[in-house]
Amino acid sequence: MKKYLIIYEKTNGNYSAYLPDMPGCIATGRTRKEVENNIREAIIFHIEGLKEDGLPLPKPASFTELIEV
Repeated sequence: MKKYLIIYEKTNGNYSAYLPDMPGCIATGRTRKEVENNIREAIIFHIEGLKEDGLPLPKPASFTELIEV
């Protein structure tokens, strides 16, 4: 099992999420919980599509760091 970084962003009126290591895999939702559920579904759909096309899963390469300024 691989672990991928998911970026969540609060926008005006909703939330969005994407994976830097899976271009094109994005989701939105009205609430944080909704976007979390939607991105999980998007990841499953994205991986199924890669497998159907005979393409490998991308390697996780992104990471985060918090800094104080």
